Amino acid sequence: MIASTQTNHPMAISQTGQKSQTAIEQACACLKSAGLRITQPRISILTSLINRSVPAKIEQIHGDLPPDTCDLVTVYRCLATFQKIGLVRLSYFHNGASAYQITLNPGEAAPYHIISKHDNEVQELDAGSAAELRAVIAKIEDRLRASGQNNVSHIVEFFVENPNAPEQALPNREFTRASELPEALQMRNASIPSI
Repeated sequence: MIASTQTNHPMAISQTGQKSQTAIEQACACLKSAGLRITQPRISILTSLINRSVPAKIEQIHGDLPPDTCDLVTVYRCLATFQKIGLVRLSYFHNGASAYQITLNPGEAAPYHIISKHDNEVQELDAGSAAELRAVIAKIEDRLRASGQNNVSHIVEFFVENPNAPEQALPNREFTRASELPEALQMRNASIPSI
């Protein structure tokens, strides 16, 4: 991708600008075809989404916007509208936080993500695993449609523990090792009167 190379060549800048403009034009065309107005806040939100390669939380998108563009509630409403017309894809972080990613090419397969529970770092699932997953999901969706279900969709995200992340102690633990569990249960059972 030209934008990721470090060059002062003027052609690289114009190609990058042209690619961004094309993406904005595609997004605006999607808004128009859905009967929605093209407003400056919507353009700013779309620009933020286009500039991100992985899903982003609403707060992150709001933080990308120029000052005084719009409030957080407007970002939330715009993203809900974009999702409804298929312009963005909703995903989640392990803590339940919503994250959004633009989908300019509806025929293109949506990426699946691997999200770190430690720092919410997002990586795309490898192509082979994603193709295998898509094939299985397509079969299941076809079965659901054949049984009369409408508007079938899915959300798949993978959450992983980073082995290099510092361990966090679990709050209110009564025992520290799995081997202590049977002993703890025996002590608990001994203190409960039989009925």
